[in-house]
Amino acid sequence: MNDSQPLETATTSIQAPSGAPDAKTRRYDRQLRLWAASGQAALESARILVIPATATATSILKNLVLPGLGHFTVMDDKAVTGADAGNNFFLDGSKSIGKSRAEEAVKGLMEMNDGVEGVADVRDIDEVLKNDQGWLKSFNIVVAHNVDSDVLDDLAALLWPETHLVVVNSAGFLAEFSVHYREHQVIESHSETSASLRIDQAFPALLEYAMSLPLDTMDITDHTHIPFPVILVRALEEWRREREQVTGPSSGIGSPRTSAEKKAFKERIRAMMRKFDEENFEEAEAQAFKCWTPTVVPSEVRELFTLYSLSKPSSSTSSSFAALISALSQFVQNNPASPQYTSGLLPLTSSLPDMKSSTEEYVKLQKLYRAQSEKEKQVFKDYLSKRQVDVDDVTIDVFLKNSHALKVLKGREWKDINPGSKELLADKLSTNPKEAAIHLALAAARKLRAQGVLPLLDPTSRPNNTSIKGILDQNNLKDLLTAEVRTFLPPGTELPEADWSIISGEIARAPSADLPTTAAFLGGLVAQEVIKMITKQYIPISAGNAASTANERMGICVIDLVETWTGIL
Repeated sequence: MNDSQPLETATTSIQAPSGAPDAKTRRYDRQLRLWAASGQAALESARILVIPATATATSILKNLVLPGLGHFTVMDDKAVTGADAGNNFFLDGSKSIGKSRAEEAVKGLMEMNDGVEGVADVRDIDEVLKNDQGWLKSFNIVVAHNVDSDVLDDLAALLWPETHLVVVNSAGFLAEFSVHYREHQVIESHSETSASLRIDQAFPALLEYAMSLPLDTMDITDHTHIPFPVILVRALEEWRREREQVTGPSSGIGSPRTSAEKKAFKERIRAMMRKFDEENFEEAEAQAFKCWTPTVVPSEVRELFTLYSLSKPSSSTSSSFAALISALSQFVQNNPASPQYTSGLLPLTSSLPDMKSSTEEYVKLQKLYRAQSEKEKQVFKDYLSKRQVDVDDVTIDVFLKNSHALKVLKGREWKDINPGSKELLADKLSTNPKEAAIHLALAAARKLRAQGVLPLLDPTSRPNNTSIKGILDQNNLKDLLTAEVRTFLPPGTELPEADWSIISGEIARAPSADLPTTAAFLGGLVAQEVIKMITKQYIPISAGNAASTANERMGICVIDLVETWTGIL
């Protein structure tokens, strides 16, 4: 089908849309540009549970409610205190004091987006863990902020690995969070690396077109509009023919390797110019590296071929992904659509970058890529049909478009990083001392809170007129934190003295403070990771690639707002 038309016809035939975008499209316009309709649909069908209704928890929800989360439940059996009213902007100030914290938080959040379903659950989480475990597993993601250690351990054990758990811990200006899952598959990773144009291994139709152009006699206007991929394919084929001393087609192998050869090749491109200001040839010279950068299957994608040939799928989603990977592996081994030029390569994508060219030449080039892409897609679909898994055409198109940047990430179970093995923690202290020290300090604080030490520093727990005498002061608590942290480490492991003094001092100063500034910052970061998990787009925090046997990453994001930085542990 010939879908091209003269530029004049195309521009004069444009009609104004029949009506204005609907309210939903206008509301979500900006985010649709980030994760498209498929991502928005996933977000609108997601169910999130948040425990409890703290300032940080509601800040996280705010950043999920605004973009259109489908459903959220806030679980909290406590009443609003004066401290809550002072630091949580989603409560109605002093009017909320004494009322259900969950109900008041939901009421405030629902004012931000009436298209979202919000529910308050005033049950005690301990009670639900004992009597309603199935309900907890019905959510896509559970977010727990500063939940007591024993409860968190039970919750994490229950949810693993079917339901993703996000654990957030904060104290004053220090915080950390982690996302817990066994495996996370990402097709639309939005990689900054674009798919190969196969300049060094041009498919037959592209090569034939590039060699057919009468560069010396064609109209000068047409000459200035030749797309750079065509120029590069032509220049490389001529270089190969000269090198092989043949007049016909070359072997399709070889490219400039030494600096002298690369310099001479760029001079060859400049010599093809017929006037000094041909921007398309200047662009071709700038992109000449594509001629000597081999088109290969990325190592991370090749690792997936082995990973999924050894593993057994455990769900319909992973089964579909495994089938797609298996078909891709077979395609790479044998592509009969163009065996001479594309053996061992990923399927071609029809997406082209912007380039210096006329509309006519750009469309012509795009048609060449699209025709070859369709041939190879059919080969891929033939391989996929043998897997006896039903995958729709839209998913296949998205998969092939992003096949060069597929990601499968692995996570860690909560118990494995709470706080982590002694050897791993000692290693992190030597390589990432600040991040590791904050992680250890927060873990020690959880331990002391479980032992009943930290609540003594909470003013709301003291009787009226109680003096600080007899209650632990900050120096005592710093010593307790240090002693607790040493139980997490191998004997003789040194803490970073200067950093540890600041970190332990901040924990001792505000062991249970949920500060609005920290809550707001955490709210944005955590919500961002939750959206990545829901939409299966972009790259969330992880413990590394699933195919890797390395075990040194913990998958924790650490936040220090004392010195204003974040890091990954």
